[in-house]
Amino acid sequence: MKSMNLATRWADLLHIPKARVAVIYGGTSAEREISLMSGNQVLDNLLAIGVNAFGLDLGVDGQDQVAQLQQADMDVAFIIVHGRGGEDGTLQGVLEFMGVPYTGCDVLSSSLGMNKLMTKLVWLAQGVKTPPYEVLNDSSNWAEVAKRLGLPLVVKPVHEGSSLGINIVDSAAALERAYRDAARYDREVMAEFFIDGDEYSVPIVNDLALPAIRLETDNGFYDLQAKYYSDQTRYMFGNSMTDAEQRAMHDECRYAFQVLGCRDWGRIDVMRDRDGNNWLLEVNTSPGMTGHSLVPMAAEAAGLDFGQLTVVLLNLAMAR
Repeated sequence: MKSMNLATRWADLLHIPKARVAVIYGGTSAEREISLMSGNQVLDNLLAIGVNAFGLDLGVDGQDQVAQLQQADMDVAFIIVHGRGGEDGTLQGVLEFMGVPYTGCDVLSSSLGMNKLMTKLVWLAQGVKTPPYEVLNDSSNWAEVAKRLGLPLVVKPVHEGSSLGINIVDSAAALERAYRDAARYDREVMAEFFIDGDEYSVPIVNDLALPAIRLETDNGFYDLQAKYYSDQTRYMFGNSMTDAEQRAMHDECRYAFQVLGCRDWGRIDVMRDRDGNNWLLEVNTSPGMTGHSLVPMAAEAAGLDFGQLTVVLLNLAMAR
């Protein structure tokens, strides 16, 4: 595909904001450790380019999170809290009430994006191709679920990110075990048909789909270890898709992002099957910003470095 130069294209969004910026990270979800990694990376880069920024570790040492926000001297918030409490509309709602602009999706789209079931329901209603699924509970008939959806299946918590609690199973017995494991993270658990094919992630920034990244890992799928810790995960921009096929994937992901009401930035995870069909899995409305993270990686490939990406997101927030 034609190469991008986002630093040129978005020159009007690259001025250093004069506002005092709170980089909000941490939180109390199961993804706290990842959020701390992302937040420190964002904060270090903002400080390095001269932004008046400080870190706010939300919920650290059991502190009252609303009180922390109320006491913070901030003009704008860079949200980099992953998981529940920070990515599900809760934090966004508090900031809305306070009148503080913030990066990323609003209350409703954050809430929808964090809920994999509601994401699917919206996507299906709007014609987005997503794998067949079923909600699981303690009384589920595992053999019947396996028969209806087919095997293998992906079992996942409805409200978790970073691939926590996700398992791929190839039998009814394994399905029950995977349900029990996922239920440790969430009261709501779902299973969806496993799409055999190539795994992609399509970052979206400022309503533009960035270069799709094909992911390869020896872990079976792009799990927590592969996402944030492994140096063996393979990230490929050059792939076997034609330009037309890449544009089609980008268009599908932008549409899926838009119908959820998402804004500013995010990431759509996609499986491309052996027949060339794109199956959209989920949206991430507060993506990672670590050294292994996909959005800054794709932005770099499109001519925008890490620090410039953070400034673009801040200026988008402050323009509202």
